[in-house]
Amino acid sequence: MDNFGFLKVAAAVPHVRIADCDYNTGRMEALAEEAARRGVEIVAFPELSVTAYTCGDLVLQPTLLDAADEALERLVRATRKLPLTLIAGAPLRHGSALYNCAVVFTQGKVLGVVPKTYIPNYGEFYENRWFASGAGISDERIVVAGHEADFGADLTFEVNGAEFGIEICEDLWTAVPPSSQLALNGAKVIFNLSASPEAAGKHAYLRQLVAQQSARTIAAYVYCSAGFGESTTDLVFAGNGIVAENGTILREAERFSPEEQLVVADVDIERLEFERRRNTSFRMNEAATENTVIEMEIPEGLRGVVLDRDIDPMPFVPKDETHRNERCEEIFRIQSHGLAQRMVHTRAEKAVIGISGGLDSTLALLVTVRTFDFLKMDRAGIIGITMPGFGTTDRTYNNALELMRGLGVTIREIPIRDACTQHFQDIGLDPTNRSAAYENAQARERTQILMDVANMEGGLVIGTGDLSELALGWATYNGDQMSMYGVNASVPKTLVRHLVKWAADTEKDAATRATLLDIIDTPVSPELLPADCDGKIAQKTEDLVGPYELHDFYLYNFLRAGYGPAKILLLAEQAFEGSYDRAAILKWLTVFFRRFFSQQFKRSAMPDGPKAGSVSLSPRGDWRMPSDASAAAWLRELENL
Repeated sequence: MDNFGFLKVAAAVPHVRIADCDYNTGRMEALAEEAARRGVEIVAFPELSVTAYTCGDLVLQPTLLDAADEALERLVRATRKLPLTLIAGAPLRHGSALYNCAVVFTQGKVLGVVPKTYIPNYGEFYENRWFASGAGISDERIVVAGHEADFGADLTFEVNGAEFGIEICEDLWTAVPPSSQLALNGAKVIFNLSASPEAAGKHAYLRQLVAQQSARTIAAYVYCSAGFGESTTDLVFAGNGIVAENGTILREAERFSPEEQLVVADVDIERLEFERRRNTSFRMNEAATENTVIEMEIPEGLRGVVLDRDIDPMPFVPKDETHRNERCEEIFRIQSHGLAQRMVHTRAEKAVIGISGGLDSTLALLVTVRTFDFLKMDRAGIIGITMPGFGTTDRTYNNALELMRGLGVTIREIPIRDACTQHFQDIGLDPTNRSAAYENAQARERTQILMDVANMEGGLVIGTGDLSELALGWATYNGDQMSMYGVNASVPKTLVRHLVKWAADTEKDAATRATLLDIIDTPVSPELLPADCDGKIAQKTEDLVGPYELHDFYLYNFLRAGYGPAKILLLAEQAFEGSYDRAAILKWLTVFFRRFFSQQFKRSAMPDGPKAGSVSLSPRGDWRMPSDASAAAWLRELENL
C-alpha cells in the first residue's frame, strides 16, 4: 500500500487444463510475474485453480491431491522473489476431510489457508459430494506445500498495512456472506475465488452482488472466476474478473475471452477507512467477534506513476447520458418537493425570485415553476424580478426577460443603479472605488428588494446560490447569501449546467429552449462591475476564483472522500491531464482551501435548502465546522508540495 493509501490488486484468469496441476501452476506463475511487473501487491486466482474446478470425482483421488500439493509447493518456491502476495485455490486434505481452500503465500512462505464455508449441492453443483464445510474451523493448523500454516474460515491477512479477507464462490451468494464478518473484523479488501458457470442473465446479477457486497462491507471486493479451459461437459465458464470498491465497479475482465487476463486496479484503502469512520452503523458491529490476523511485510514492488483506476474529473456529474438524465430528473424532483413542503407549511401562495439571466437563478426559477405546477398553483404567483445594475449586460438582461415570458411567470423590473448611487453617497463611498463595498452594496440592495416584495406579497424569497459558491464563500453576506429557502444549496456548479441543459432538452417551447441554451453558454459572472467597451461581461467569476470544474473536484474529494491536499493534487493531475498543468491545479487548490476555511461563517448562517446529493454544507445537517477553524495544517501541506 502506497503513502496515499492505494493498494494495487489483481484478479488473474489463467488458462487451465483439467487435472493438469503442473500446467496450471505454470500459467499461474507466468501471470504472477506479469502482475509483479505491473506493481500488483496482491493477486488472486480462481477457485481450485491448481487442479481446475471441474475435476469431478477425480478430486478425491490421492494421485491428483498429491500432484496438486507438489505443484503448489513448486509455485510457492518459484514466486518467492516476487514482491507480491498470491492467493491460489486448491483442494486440501485436513484430518479425515477434504476442503475447497484458498492458499495465501508470499516470499516463499505460506501465510494461511481459508476453507470454503458454504458448500453448494443443488442444480449443477455437487460439491458436498467431495468437500466438507469450513464453518466453525478456527485456530487450527494445516500442512500444505511443505509448510505448516494457520487454517480457518475467520483468518484475515495484513500485508504492508492492508488487511484483507477471503471467501470462496458460493459464500458470496448466501444470506450472510462470511465477508460481512471479515469486514467487521478489520478486512478492507475481500478476495473471492470463484468458479461460477454461465447462464443467461446470471452475469448482471453477479455484478450487482459484487457491487452491493462491497458497499455493505465498505470494502474493496476482488472477484476472480474460472475462464477458458475450465468449460467441460455441461458447464461453460467465461472468466469473470471484477474489482469493486464501496459499491462502484472499478475494473472488469472481458468475458468469454480466449486469452488469459489480469484485471488490475488500485483500490483506495484510505477512502475506505474514512468511510468506515464516518459510518456509525458500521462501527456499531465492528470487531464483534475475535479473529486471527496474519501479518506480513514484503518489499515494495514496482508502482506506476499513473493509477490503475479511473479518476473522474466530474464526480458530481454522471458520465453516462441515460444515468445523467435520470439524475437530473431526480434532483429536480427533490428540489421541487422540498420547496413544495415549505410553501404548504408557510401557506405561501407566492414566490419571489431574482432573475439575472445566469445559470443559478435560471435553475431556481425552473425548480419554482415545477413546484407551482406540482401544487397546481398559478405560475403567475411566481414573481420574477430582474434588477439591472452597473454590470448588467444586454445579453443577460434580455435572457432574463425572455425566460420569464416563456415560463409564464409575473415579470417585474426594478433597476438598482439609482438606489445604489444614493447609498454610495450616504456612506461616503466614491463610486469609482470598485472595492468589495461597491460590489456587495449591489447584492444587498437586490436582496432587500426581494425580501420587501416578499413581505408585501406574502411570499417566499427563493435563494439561487449553489453548493460551489457556498464552498468558496462566493456570495455577499446578508446579500445573495440569504433567502427564505435555498433550492440550489446542495447542487454544485458543474451539475447546475447539466440540469439547465436537461431542462432545455425537455422544453417543448422552442423560444424558451433557445433562451436556456444561450444562458448555458453565458460566462458565469455576478455582473457587479461595469461591462467592457463592447458591452460584454467584464467580470468573469472563474477568472477570479478559478475554474468551477476544479473547485467541484476539490470539494468532492475533500468532503466526500476525506482526502488531504497532497492526494487531491495527485488525483487532479491525472483527472485533468491535458487541461490544466500542475502549477494551475496547485494554485487553485490553495485558493480553495483558503476560501473554504475563511468563509465558513457564511455557511453557518445559511438558510434551509433541500439536500440533493451526497455532499452538503448545511450547518444543520452534513457539515459542522467552527467558523474560526484554522486552515494552517492544510496550507502547510500544500506549501510542501
